[in-house]
Amino acid sequence: MTRKRHPRFRRANRAPYRPYGTARPSAQPALVQAAVPYDRAPDRRLTKRRGDDRKLPLAMTTSSSSTIIPNAMRLAKRIQNVTPSLTLAIEAKAKRLKQEGVDIISFSAGEPDFDTPEVIKRSAIDSLNKGFTKYTPASGIIELRKAISEKLARENALSYTADQIVVSCGAKHAIYNVLQVLVEEGDEVIIVSPYWLSFPEMVALAGGKSVILKTEFKDGYLPRASAIEKLVTKRTKALILNSPSNPTGSVMSKELLSAIAQVAKTKSFFILSDEIYEKLLYDGKVHYSIGALDPEILERTITIGGASKSYAMTGWRLGFLAAPKAVAEACASLQSHSTSNPTSFAQAGYLEALRSGESEVKRMRQIFEKRRDLIFRIVSGIPKLKPFKPSGAFYLFIDISEIKLASLQFSERLLEEAKVAVVPGIAFGDDHAIRISFATSEQLIEDGMTRIREWLKKI
Repeated sequence: MTRKRHPRFRRANRAPYRPYGTARPSAQPALVQAAVPYDRAPDRRLTKRRGDDRKLPLAMTTSSSSTIIPNAMRLAKRIQNVTPSLTLAIEAKAKRLKQEGVDIISFSAGEPDFDTPEVIKRSAIDSLNKGFTKYTPASGIIELRKAISEKLARENALSYTADQIVVSCGAKHAIYNVLQVLVEEGDEVIIVSPYWLSFPEMVALAGGKSVILKTEFKDGYLPRASAIEKLVTKRTKALILNSPSNPTGSVMSKELLSAIAQVAKTKSFFILSDEIYEKLLYDGKVHYSIGALDPEILERTITIGGASKSYAMTGWRLGFLAAPKAVAEACASLQSHSTSNPTSFAQAGYLEALRSGESEVKRMRQIFEKRRDLIFRIVSGIPKLKPFKPSGAFYLFIDISEIKLASLQFSERLLEEAKVAVVPGIAFGDDHAIRISFATSEQLIEDGMTRIREWLKKI
């Protein structure tokens, strides 16, 4: 005799039983889908009781699928709050469109268009052929750390020993390490805006709060020491400086750095000085390292540098931090449990760059300055665009406020309608600007600016 189910419990087209948390056959794997944290989930109801009679929460749901992801499989809140790099996303889209045959001119890349100098590549190849393919010390080979120490003393007037230097997988990695070892939950980090887009994200990943100091075109996108002092609280842990600046190309004078150093000493906070573009200066500008001003500020300064921009080695992923010994040791310890050492034979290439790469750096810098002059002259003649003339790096930051479009809308339409890729200023904290990289040929600069000029006539 077949037992009849009470109407209250009857369900039409009942699906076969699936263990809790598993997806229907047609659904995508759970972790591929957009993650929604439990406390923001659209459905907070409890599931039915399972075999052990426990009530299990619906940790995540998505609008595109009824897949349930249990608590144990949900993504951490710290990563859900991180915004993926917009510059990398735009450059990836531009490359994809090019591969599909679309005639794209891209000004989005944050890297030199030159190849790595041959002498550097040969050194890495030689080390490979000699079997230099094993682990190295987590903080880098001693020969490279000594060479960086000598470079900092010779060029930057900075006194760091080799054991105060940690070689990492790029300057970005070095900055991440520093913030992880310095910043605790609720600590504040002052960031000068416009800023490199990864600074606030890395502060957030460390549990800190970014305190943004906005600078203006009319002030050369440079901060005032007095404005920094007003933002300092008892929770202030560090100030991030970036000179020459990405995205504006502004360069801080020795006088300005001295005034900022005085605030740091008086108010007692660290300075993280990102100097990755230090060799790309124009108009006779001179680079100054804030840590070189006096021994007291050196003890509060972490200096960041690397191979990527100066030697056209972006893909090699080599950067460094130079810091007070306790900070350097903490960063080395962190790195030993995350990435371990930077690639062994890449370190050999960086060592050669420091020994014999300066002539190539000088050549590339001269070409960049010529391109800077060209693109600034052209953009200055385009109605409604107001470019800031950079003194360093290889970016042109352009005020688009007269066009009455938000920077992301401007950039999206420019890519779709004129086939030109730029980076919206919102990524750098300024929604009334765009960033254009002039790390490309003069011909592409001229062609791209022509497209932008003609496109602006139509909107």
